[in-house]
Amino acid sequence: MEQIAAACGAGKDTVYRRYPTKSALFSALMARLHATLIPELDQAVNTDGSALEKLRHYARVILDINLRPEFLALNRVALSEAMAFGAIKPVPTREDPVMERFAGLVEKAQAAGHLIGEEAFFLAEQLLYATSIKPLIAAMLGDDRYRDADARDEYFTMAWTRFLAGAAPRPASSMPDPADGRTAVNPRNER
Repeated sequence: MEQIAAACGAGKDTVYRRYPTKSALFSALMARLHATLIPELDQAVNTDGSALEKLRHYARVILDINLRPEFLALNRVALSEAMAFGAIKPVPTREDPVMERFAGLVEKAQAAGHLIGEEAFFLAEQLLYATSIKPLIAAMLGDDRYRDADARDEYFTMAWTRFLAGAAPRPASSMPDPADGRTAVNPRNER
């Protein structure tokens, strides 16, 4: 709180009058960040293309957002504070507007036959972890390999493809093509 007060050019008492606790300050910060992100995410949701293409675009936008310097800094602070106070909570939640949109896109991709599974939120979480969390954690720990857009594209394409295809071998069958969602024969088991 002292650092925040100093950065604002205000006294600590002034900050505490507006935000009586660190939790209140953090909640206000998160609300402001969500308010700036929601229009960007809504634009990503409303792109042209198939349900699978929209889902892919949304996941890619989230990767870029998570690797922005201000979000890396916020995540570092949030993690360190949570660890210091033993308040690590599972994220994301169903009420999170980012995840609501993500799960909605998964449901649309399921309805269009691009994805299987019953629990859209669970699939959205797995896609988030597959495409964004590893680069986020790496960047939080000082690894800069995902700073370059080409490196992010390469990682994202590999994670997206693996998410769609899974890791276990299957008999040759029709599966959605990871690039465009059209039906393609599973190449892993063709001889």
